[in-house]
Amino acid sequence: MTGSVFELKNVRVTFRTNAIEARSLKYSLASWLGRKPRTSYAALSGVTMSVAPGERLGVIGRNGAGKSTLLRVLARVIVPQHGHVAVDTARRIVPLLDLGVGFHPDLSGAENCVLAGSLLGLSPARITARLDDIVRFAGIDGFIHEPVKHYSSGMYARLAFALAFDVEPDVLLIDEVFGVGDEFFMDKCRARVQALSSGGVTSVFVSHNLDFLQAECNRLVWLDRGRLVMDGEPAVVAGNYRERRGVFED
Repeated sequence: MTGSVFELKNVRVTFRTNAIEARSLKYSLASWLGRKPRTSYAALSGVTMSVAPGERLGVIGRNGAGKSTLLRVLARVIVPQHGHVAVDTARRIVPLLDLGVGFHPDLSGAENCVLAGSLLGLSPARITARLDDIVRFAGIDGFIHEPVKHYSSGMYARLAFALAFDVEPDVLLIDEVFGVGDEFFMDKCRARVQALSSGGVTSVFVSHNLDFLQAECNRLVWLDRGRLVMDGEPAVVAGNYRERRGVFED
């Protein structure tokens, strides 16, 4: 590492399609006709980039461009088949990839905070001491001791957000989660992200909301079909994406 939080060099991630489909009559007929369907595809292909401490990076691209795969590589959920990934493991990395990961439906909100918090490296005593603040931010007073299987999707999401933001992260990885919850709560989340960013927290956002990313990020990365198309100033990258995405999506 050279002072970066993340460094990727020529990273390639390939996924296989359904093996059962590859043995189907349709597949056999297509092969006989010389039009064999592909059985794998590259979610990321030759991606080289780095993320500096304190940077607010936005990742854009159409559906299937490789944005979420990139975030999962940074979170070390996915190990690429090719290339090199270096992560500064001295920093506390909090991924908001799938809201409520680590929650058990039969446990209460409070019990799930302790469970999920432990996965993020926090002690039960630390979570218990901060529980009132977490509940206040989530806005679910009166329900924190109820099983989360009885929560609405909004309540579930708000509790997951509140817990993640209370962890005091060094790095936030956020995958298209600002589209959930009511407008008032999302405003609170954006304000918290801004406060964390001003305090030096490194953030990587995946979103289709270009206006949000231009306002909150100091750099954008554009992916298409797993390849890095552009990396630079938010206004420049977003402008080019708006003008040229129809060409890339044909």
